[in-house]
Amino acid sequence: MRVLVTGASGLLGGEVARLLVRQGHDVATFQRRPSGVDGAIDFRGSLTDIAVLREAVQGAEGIIHLAAKVSFTGRAAEFDEVNVEGTRRLLHLARAAGVRDVVFVSSPSVANSGAAIAGLGAEPADPDHAHGDYSRTKAEAELLALAADASEFRVAVVRPHIVWGPGDTQLVERVLARAGTGRLPLLDAGAALIDTTYVDNAAAAIVAALFRMDHVHGRALVVSNGEPRPVGELLAGICAAGGVPAPSWTVPGGVARAAGAVVEKLWTWAGRKEEPPMTRFLAEQLSTAHWYDQRETRELLDWTPAVSLDDGLAELAEHYKRP
Repeated sequence: MRVLVTGASGLLGGEVARLLVRQGHDVATFQRRPSGVDGAIDFRGSLTDIAVLREAVQGAEGIIHLAAKVSFTGRAAEFDEVNVEGTRRLLHLARAAGVRDVVFVSSPSVANSGAAIAGLGAEPADPDHAHGDYSRTKAEAELLALAADASEFRVAVVRPHIVWGPGDTQLVERVLARAGTGRLPLLDAGAALIDTTYVDNAAAAIVAALFRMDHVHGRALVVSNGEPRPVGELLAGICAAGGVPAPSWTVPGGVARAAGAVVEKLWTWAGRKEEPPMTRFLAEQLSTAHWYDQRETRELLDWTPAVSLDDGLAELAEHYKRP
């Protein structure tokens, strides 16, 4: 099968593309910088580059769409242009090019208004109540993608929950950098129960969705390891793997959420490009339960995680031991 993977220069997109190559598929990638995926053909551009995007989709039978603007801060218009309008362009060009199947990679945050989540499935995307421009625009894009689903143009949505692994700069490197300098607190003593997804498992589930379209098109599925742990335990495991002390001081979750809301507004107002030390969304993720029922996901995808949470932490430790 000829498959186009967008966003393959990222941790998850790269692993998706490499898995497809290993399975023997004809893989092309589309992103702003080289993907680094051996055996794939790179198309370099932004989702705003219609000419390059049109070239990339030609001949594709399936598309896995991961490219997005991912950040806690930034101008709302930038998120809209890339995440919403970029997805709209891709869907239009893909359908015109005769692409049969599209997997849109979304986020559980599209249906999370900040309340605790314990054992739910994939609730409907809700841009009006999603927190932050990233979550809002991913919710809008997900609704666009599902609305495009048809018998001759099948679209499925996969929402991997907190993906991490060796080489991860979104979660692992930030945790280690802040914990290593004593700047990472536990919120509410790190008691909130959360689930995460090891990158190999997330990639395998996304690829499975592409080949299970008869069962999953028109649907959204949350994917995780299915191993909820207290957030303090997870952070301690990441810190042990990276060789830094685990966080030991605690802050009330309500205080962190209020402070995060103020900080992200100041960051955006000042036009700062680096990620702020705390945002409302990050404080919510660290202080409220969020884990999902995986039974339907595993049945529909005919998939189960191959790497346990503990085995993933062991792989992470090996990664940091390498010169």
